Amino acid sequence: MEGKMKAAVFKDIENIVVEERDIPECPRDGMLVKVVACGICGGDVRNYHNGLKDGIKNQIMGHEIAGVVVETDNTVTRFKPGDRVALAPDVSCGQCWYCKRGLVNLCLSHRMLGTHFPGGYAQYIALPSDVMHRGFIEKIPDGMSFDHAAFAETASAVIACQKYNDVSLGDTVVIIGDGPVGCLHIEVARARGAKKVIMVGMDKLELAESFGADYLFKNTDQEKVKASVLELTDGIGADIVICAVPSVAVQEQALEMVRKRGRVVIYGGVAKTKQTAQLNSNLIHYNEIMVLGAFSYPATGLADALSAIHSGKIHAEKYISAHVPLEGVVGGMELVSSGKALKVIIDPWLK
Repeated sequence: MEGKMKAAVFKDIENIVVEERDIPECPRDGMLVKVVACGICGGDVRNYHNGLKDGIKNQIMGHEIAGVVVETDNTVTRFKPGDRVALAPDVSCGQCWYCKRGLVNLCLSHRMLGTHFPGGYAQYIALPSDVMHRGFIEKIPDGMSFDHAAFAETASAVIACQKYNDVSLGDTVVIIGDGPVGCLHIEVARARGAKKVIMVGMDKLELAESFGADYLFKNTDQEKVKASVLELTDGIGADIVICAVPSVAVQEQALEMVRKRGRVVIYGGVAKTKQTAQLNSNLIHYNEIMVLGAFSYPATGLADALSAIHSGKIHAEKYISAHVPLEGVVGGMELVSSGKALKVIIDPWLK
């Protein structure tokens, strides 16, 4: 397919430029997709300020993608032009120790759309053979909007996290972080049968109110928050505390609010310059607390999230606060950072 397209290109730290580029050719064993919606992820904001993994520059960012197939190589049989598709970023190698055991999110050669491959901050995206065979591409269910399909990537990791940590009937769950991920943890915990859901946040608590937490606390006084959680749990602490904000201080705080033999989940990476937490090892030891990480999702992750949104267990419409054109990418990131929006969607065709 010949012609020109617009793309928002990450040149360097805090430098994104909208450029006119050639529409990429349909790759061998791959396909070309017209991007209709691409979400701005908290990870994108962090990368904008700190740089892409491996020092990559001059790259098209964006990995929460929904669009329409416009061209396929003649070897591709799973998709055809006109199919509506949702994309998630992870691309595994299929050969390492983890991939052979189905743990594709832990792949030793893990790559991502928007970092190692051009992403969705553009009007078109080419999906090469590696992405077709070892990436995440799913057909969008009938009746689902492109916006909601793009949001499914965000939901995928939340669903996988709570499944892995067995959030279940009767649990008391504390979620620290009031962004879209924190709000998703509320909805997923409810769907899995949690008895009591407590959110601890800062600047988006007003936006988070509608998601059904039993209690919301502003995290300006950590001792007061800790006392409130203990009071609500008869002095025992929560069954599980999910750190849904990239802060080592929050990870340290979580240990003070979880019960003996409870779980603290570190969800989401922090900036490379702030990646060392000082966890109270005596609390972990004497209280037999489990501290776990949660990253990405299994091979069924994107399909699971699309199903949860399609069935109404997750209400994607409540998260999407604004749409911006490619020229508004940085402004969209500022909306997210300032707490004025939960999820901002880029419409590459918006003028």
